[in-house]
This record gives sequence, structure tokens and C-alpha cells, in this order.
Amino acid sequence: MASWVTRTPAIRDRLHASTAEMSMVLFGLSLGSMGGILSSGWLTRRLGTRPVIITGIAMVTAAMLIIACGAALSQSVLVAAGLFFIGVGMGSAEVAINIEGATVERLLDRPVMSMLHGCYSLGTLAGSAIGIGLTAMDFPIQWHLLLIAGIALPAVPWGLRSIPAGTGKAQATVEGHRRSGSMLRVMKNRQLLMIGVIVLALAEGSASDWLPLLMVDGHGFNATSGSLIYAGFALAMTAGRFGGGMFQMRFGRVNVVRGSALLGAMGLALIIFSNNALVAGGAVVLWGLGASLGFPLTISAAGDSEHFAAERVSIVATLGYVAFLVGPPLLGFLGQHFGLRSAMVLAPAMRESSAQATTRP
Repeated sequence: MASWVTRTPAIRDRLHASTAEMSMVLFGLSLGSMGGILSSGWLTRRLGTRPVIITGIAMVTAAMLIIACGAALSQSVLVAAGLFFIGVGMGSAEVAINIEGATVERLLDRPVMSMLHGCYSLGTLAGSAIGIGLTAMDFPIQWHLLLIAGIALPAVPWGLRSIPAGTGKAQATVEGHRRSGSMLRVMKNRQLLMIGVIVLALAEGSASDWLPLLMVDGHGFNATSGSLIYAGFALAMTAGRFGGGMFQMRFGRVNVVRGSALLGAMGLALIIFSNNALVAGGAVVLWGLGASLGFPLTISAAGDSEHFAAERVSIVATLGYVAFLVGPPLLGFLGQHFGLRSAMVLAPAMRESSAQATTRP
């Protein structure tokens, strides 16, 4: 994903796409991800997490080849198709991976979810570093993506060996006599729905899709600097997640989420309203720290229950990814008419309105 994000300005130029047209390309990712996310819980309950993760990650790796071809041929349809298959693969795999992480945390009886998400951010940071270097060298986009796919091919099977069979599926077998109507009962749980609302994935998703372009078009940075700023965001996310367990044990989950929201709001406000490019570029650190813990801590809270933990995690992850995926394309359409900086003002306001409506007695 970091390989895609760091090269979005170059791919946009290669496709000769406007901001609104890039939103249509990104819609392929959103559409595929929604399909993968919405089916992941159902597939996990029937097959277990392992086959869902294996199939999803294989799709992601193969989709890189499609995007590389689309970039080489300057074909927006091919790039959108590749993003669609990345979305299906990642959407299904990530929900299953979060179910695995919640199970591990519950068995260990100590907070590790933020650290597990920190590994995701660490991968984002590594991918960003590669992307920055290759962007500075004006390395062809298609060969960059093929290089990353080549690295992933041997790495993914090595990691998948550590995933046990039966997680999710085993739980469904044990609780099979209570399964009828269980998802409906879980979804009616008010605490669970409030946990889902708290997810800060919209802000993180906006950064993942638009931050380099926002810095290039909104604050006048060149493409390499825009990618470098995104790497700073990824570094802040990584640091926040690896340190999150310590803060959670000391201050509690609720206070950490509140502090994260405050930091994220401060960083986002500086990016939007500051006319000083250096201040805006530095503010991504606050945004990254603020966005780092919202998602893993809500997943952790959802997985606390020993009953229907897989279903609870699936529902919260789905709510979070809806914000993660729907927000960025919407920002593109708003950005086409009002500019990306103005669009960033509107998106968090819509998230806040949704939260208020959900928590109203």
C-alpha cells in the first residue's frame, strides 16, 4: 500500500487524471475493499482465518501486476481494476488478521494489539522509504510495483506458516448451538456500536490516499517532498502504535483514545488552516500520533468478550473500514470543487455528525 501511496502523484500524472478522475480510480479500491470486508466475517466463521488471509494476500500480490500494467500503458481502467483486487484481498484479509490479533491479545491477557498494528505501520514506513528513493530517482512506476510484488512473493508464505488453522471457525463450532440469530444480537449491542463509532479510521484513510497529493497541490511541495512527508506520518503512526501498550497500561484505554483524538484534531487543523508549508508538513506528526491508536484500541475493546469475539471484531473492523474507504474518494470529489485543503475540513465534520447521531439517547 505504501508503494501505491508514495507514487500517487506520479501515477496521477501518468494517467493525466484530474482530482475527480483520481477519485474514480480510487473508487476501485473502495468498492473492492467493501466487498472483501463485508464477506470476511462470513467466510471466517465458515473457513477460519487462515484460508481467508492466504487467499486475500495472494490477491493483493497479484493485483500489483495489474496496476503495474495499467501504469505502463497509462490506462486508468487497469489501475482501477488492480486497486479493486487489492481492495478485495486486503479487505477480507485484514478483518481476519484483526480477529487473529484479538485472539492473541485475549490469550496473553495483556495489550499487544497496538504493537501488532505497529508492525503494519512499520511496513508502511519501509515501503515509504523505498518509494521516496525511487521517486527521487524517477524510477519507472511499473518496475517499482513489480519489484515490491517480487519481494512479497517469498515473504508472505514465510509469515503465513505462523497462522494456526481453525481460529474463528473453531469458535463457531463450539458455539454452534447459539449461532442462530447471534450476529443480529451482537449488532444490537449498544456498547459495541459506540466502539465502532469511535474508530478514527477516516482520518488515517484520508492520509493514506491523499496526503502526498495534499502536500503537492495544497502546500506547494514537490513529489519527492510529498512522499517524504507521508513517510513522516507513517513514522509517527509506527511510534504511536509501538508505544501504545505502555500508555494503555499506565493511563487506561479510554484516556489514551481521548488523547489520540485531541492530537489528531490539532495536527489536522494545522494542516488545513496553516498557510506555512513547513508548519503544515510538520503537523503530520501530530496527525499520525493521533490516528495511530484509535483503530487498534477499538479492535482490542471489541475482542474483550470471550463470547462472539470474532463477530464483535468483525463488526467493529467493518465499521472502521467503511470510514477508511468511503471518506477518501468523497474527499476527492469535494477537492475537485473546493480544493483538497477545504475538503479536509468537511470530512471530519461529517464523521463528527455521524457520531453525535449514533450516541444520542
